[in-house]
Amino acid sequence: MPIRLAVPKEITPNETRIALEPGVAGKLAAMGVKVTMQKGAALGAHFSDEAFKDVELVDDAAKLYADADVIFKVQPPTLDELKLIRDGAVIVGYMKPHKNADMMKLMCDRKITSLSMELVPRISRAQSMDALSSQAAIAGYMGVLMGAQLASVFFPMLTTAAGTIRPARVLVIGAGVAGLQAIATAKRLGAIVEGFDVRSATREQIESLGGKFIDTGVSAEGEGGYARELTEDEKKQQQAVLAKHIAMADVVISTAAIPGRPSPKIITAGMVEEMKTGAVIVDLASEGGGNCELTKPGETIDYKGRVTISGPLNLPGQLPIHASEMYAKNLFNLVSPFITGDGELKLDFEDDVIAGCVLTHDGEIRAERYRDSGGEKS
Repeated sequence: MPIRLAVPKEITPNETRIALEPGVAGKLAAMGVKVTMQKGAALGAHFSDEAFKDVELVDDAAKLYADADVIFKVQPPTLDELKLIRDGAVIVGYMKPHKNADMMKLMCDRKITSLSMELVPRISRAQSMDALSSQAAIAGYMGVLMGAQLASVFFPMLTTAAGTIRPARVLVIGAGVAGLQAIATAKRLGAIVEGFDVRSATREQIESLGGKFIDTGVSAEGEGGYARELTEDEKKQQQAVLAKHIAMADVVISTAAIPGRPSPKIITAGMVEEMKTGAVIVDLASEGGGNCELTKPGETIDYKGRVTISGPLNLPGQLPIHASEMYAKNLFNLVSPFITGDGELKLDFEDDVIAGCVLTHDGEIRAERYRDSGGEKS
């Protein structure tokens, strides 16, 4: 029997994205899936209800949830939303399990299967399903535009009747997906760009985009493409070198985030004190508390009238059309291999991708790191 896949309106404040877009809706319908969506759910992403020609629109969220076999979401479900979902249903989206122990417990009680987009393994086969990467690319792009807007200088070199304007110096900290996109964007805007990452393997990537790699003499390659924790001596060595480059920068974009853990503190208050008057920090790691000691997540502050420090939240939500398109495709690419010819969903929990991203199933927390009372293992 074909599954009913439901997409509700996101109720998290300031969330403009939606977990479905018309193209993906059409692909699901062609596979035999009965797709339903709450009326007006996609308006925040600038998609009209009329654009979803293959979708049944439902007024009432409670009915939408009650009838659904599978639910696509952006933000984690609230406890009230979970109470509307029928036992045994499947929900796919961001889960933020490190912050949502009560959510995981209720999903276990209701035997709800949850696939967490944060846990999609970083293997070649799963690249098209990697929502962290797709949304990070948007954050890196938007972060540079925000930095350019807040900066008190031009990014490109300009030759004018009043003389030559020297290009801005932009430093990007962290060379993951967000950082590399930030380097590319700043370079396209004409800035002199430097890039830093504790993983020495990123040198080639930074240089290929026209940035100069800052070598601190510390390498911290870790598992899964992420950096490992640095020792205290390594941190001091890193900070001593990095401080000199931060002091010369007009704009610093920091992107060093570790999913499910606090963001590492890389920019100290002392480093900020040494920055140019009029310099800007855009801290893209503010969701995890920020890379700068002075960052206030969700705020832009003027530090001593000298340095602007911005801690934006949910930057992908500021580019909602493309963010939603990319995210919806990530969800489709994750689930579609397990949809049969007659529109049924048969998840294979032995499959590397599903085994890696399943959070709860059959009354249990399946992700080992969150298994102990819903808390993350250290």
